Amino acid sequence: MTSAQEASTFVPSNNQNKLKEMKATVYTQYGSPDVLQLKEVAMPVPKDNEILLQIKATAVNSGDVRLRKADPFAVRFIFGLTKPRLNILGSVFSGEVERVGIQVKQIKVGDQVFGHTDMRFGAYAEYIAVPEDGSLALKPAGISHTEAAVIPFGGVTAWHFIKKAAIKPGQKVLVVGASGAVGSAAVQLAKSLGAHVTGVCSTSNIDLVKSIGADEVIDYTKEDFTRNGQTYDVIFDSVNTISVSRSLKSLSKKGVMILSAAGMSEMLQGFWISATSGRKVLTGVISHAAADIRLLKDLVEAGKYMPVLERTYPLAQMAVAHAYVEKGHKKGNIAIEV
Repeated sequence: MTSAQEASTFVPSNNQNKLKEMKATVYTQYGSPDVLQLKEVAMPVPKDNEILLQIKATAVNSGDVRLRKADPFAVRFIFGLTKPRLNILGSVFSGEVERVGIQVKQIKVGDQVFGHTDMRFGAYAEYIAVPEDGSLALKPAGISHTEAAVIPFGGVTAWHFIKKAAIKPGQKVLVVGASGAVGSAAVQLAKSLGAHVTGVCSTSNIDLVKSIGADEVIDYTKEDFTRNGQTYDVIFDSVNTISVSRSLKSLSKKGVMILSAAGMSEMLQGFWISATSGRKVLTGVISHAAADIRLLKDLVEAGKYMPVLERTYPLAQMAVAHAYVEKGHKKGNIAIEV
């Protein structure tokens, strides 16, 4: 039996040899936030190369919402056509190591660890088993588990594209959606590389975006960046709100456009632009490793990166948290205390 199977298997209470149980938010069908239900399920059993982590906090991200809804429909071809094959969502975590497999060498019981599940999900629970060589690191010193848990999603997404864009000191970078999970990470990561960063956000988020290091802020309710006559070396759209074709005139001739939340239409436009001009459009599925999580940890401890946390909910209110994130107006991240 795999860990995923164990996590969704209910063991009768009269079975004297039953597996230990834990609380987890489970979904067995795609749909509205109401499909998320708090259940008692079997705890995962770590393999020889895995650690068993007692999760202290996780987060609700746009990726979790899309999987819950199976939106776009193509999600079903990967995660289950008629119903989800993985019944516990949650891609980020922070917690304490409770057990280690016999092949685990670097991590020990009692270590405080944070990271990303690498498409395995399962973090909407009290415990999770993850490989020692996965996308994880020791929790940054000086911050809580709740703050640590919200770092990996936006951080690794933004860093994946920023690395590909090869941002250099002095370059002009525009971040659209600068107050969101990915956008706030992009602002800080671009600044850490020495870029001149302009954030695009609504009026209510201007102070927030300035506080995380943006050199300039454009209030999109009052100004259209495509009409201000400025050009940028990198345009990073973290929320899929810009017109790709109209934004090209704001991109330098050898510039890079990042579409981290692109739909199929934007992806196709991006491929065409990259193939027919000197500009490059970056989109698609991200990849990450432990080195990326360690980089984020180092930046936090150096005071160059701060998690942006708007709200915190208990595990029992996961459906409420999903409903809020789905509205699309959150500031930074939404955490779940387990």
